[in-house]
Amino acid sequence: MLPADLRSAEGQALAALLAALPAQTRGRWTVDLRFEGLRLLPVALRLAEGLRASAVAVRLLFPDAGAAALARRDAPALADAIVDFRGQMAQPSAASDAVLLAVGPAPADYEAFEQLCSAQPGSVVMLNGSLEDAAVGIGSVARERRRGFLSQWLPAYALQPLQGSALRLAYPGAWELYRQDADGFRLAARFDQKPDLETQLEALAGEGGAGVGGNLRALDAFIEGLRN
Repeated sequence: MLPADLRSAEGQALAALLAALPAQTRGRWTVDLRFEGLRLLPVALRLAEGLRASAVAVRLLFPDAGAAALARRDAPALADAIVDFRGQMAQPSAASDAVLLAVGPAPADYEAFEQLCSAQPGSVVMLNGSLEDAAVGIGSVARERRRGFLSQWLPAYALQPLQGSALRLAYPGAWELYRQDADGFRLAARFDQKPDLETQLEALAGEGGAGVGGNLRALDAFIEGLRN
């Protein structure tokens, strides 16, 4: 079911990740919490702490040294396991038995991130990554990326509020589409693959609805809960 607040979403994400990690020795997994107003650093630190508490060795990676330093300041107990991408590439064998948890890699980090992932013999988890570059477009470079590195990643957990609905996946379950009603969310459909917009609209069209006003009130309440 949909989480009631951010901490519930984090709990679902941790449980899904713990189920996913044993499935592949060299897994490439994504965790996505896609809603506005999210402060990603506290989420990343709590996820790393949750993995450690579950006896999973973890190394927390940030794209730049400033973000890594801020994380070490906020989580001194994790300081020995926090590094930036450059530091990880300088010592690719460091903590090679740990799960790498990469926080928010962007298109500008693509080459460095691909390199450090290639050197990692174990699992890598990408938290709210965004490696697709709109500037690359649909040319040969974009096609090559999708066939190669980007195609390796599998979703462990995803939560995305949408206009009039919400989309969720928790490994090993299916993608779930929820419709907003005035009094909350109702499960509208399940999918084996992530549904595109047209598929979502088709599923919602057969489910009725609560009208624009009710939908907006439900969406506001849902996102507000996730921010707190």
